[in-house]
Amino acid sequence: MEQTKVYDCLILGGGIAGLQAAIQLGRYSAHQVLVIDAGFGRSTLCQQYHNLLGFPEGISGQELRNRGRRQAESYGVEFVLDTVTGAEKREGRFQVVTLSGTGYTGKTVLLATGVLDRFPNVPGMVPTLGLSVYVCPDCDGYEIQDRKTVLMGAGRTGAEMALLLAERTRDLTYINHERSDVAPELLHLMAEREIRYEEGEIVEVQHTEGFIRSVMLKDGRSFAAERGFIAFGGNEVHSRLAAQLGIPISGNRHVETDPRTKQTSVPGVWAAGDLGVHAEQVSVAMGEGSIAAIWIHKALSPCYNQLNGGDVEDDS
Repeated sequence: MEQTKVYDCLILGGGIAGLQAAIQLGRYSAHQVLVIDAGFGRSTLCQQYHNLLGFPEGISGQELRNRGRRQAESYGVEFVLDTVTGAEKREGRFQVVTLSGTGYTGKTVLLATGVLDRFPNVPGMVPTLGLSVYVCPDCDGYEIQDRKTVLMGAGRTGAEMALLLAERTRDLTYINHERSDVAPELLHLMAEREIRYEEGEIVEVQHTEGFIRSVMLKDGRSFAAERGFIAFGGNEVHSRLAAQLGIPISGNRHVETDPRTKQTSVPGVWAAGDLGVHAEQVSVAMGEGSIAAIWIHKALSPCYNQLNGGDVEDDS
């Protein structure tokens, strides 16, 4: 079913970057903004963010999203729970279609579709994510300082993560869940840093209210842990819609944007958050969402375009 309403901006993705952009655009009180969100993503899996200004005790990704949506809605931003399956530019407007078969039209688009981490579907993994099992050493390396830590991963990706984490703790075990190849030089470096290396299929992350106690393997072995990390590689970068719109995709499947404006190489399309080429942190995603929204506002503003000859890159 095609909607006749033309939105000033379609925000595809209701995670942290998309929500921050929605709040920024909503506060201009001049634009009709629609966020189309599948309701699931990296932030919904994080039980607690620690490395975020104003939340010293942490906040869950879902709670942050809930607060962000309420805040955006208070400025008139609309939300639809659906999954965008197709996007194209037609007659100067952007047309998207969703899994439910509904179509939406916008003058501009912000891609905030993000990334989803790859990890095995084993009991106990999801309840610990962000509370005691982490993904990003820059965000949460602090949380494993001098603690017994088990890194659950695969191959080279896991080995490289183990070497980074060895700067934080001397009690580190790397379990290569998939038994995938690890180069001899990496094995040597891990041995030098006294990183314990094991191979075996993980069948359970045992925990108490989200705090890891041990990691169980299929062969019956168990490894006690106070903290954990995951590094399996092959994360799913949601860049399919960007490709449909003709935006070049980088070698790591992320989307490159202008570093100043976050606009892509396709006029009228911006990208923010983990979809882009950047440090994948919540605070960075928020900043990118705001930056993109500021420049989307400029592109939509008749006054701004009149003053600058229609060139949103002309502002200094």
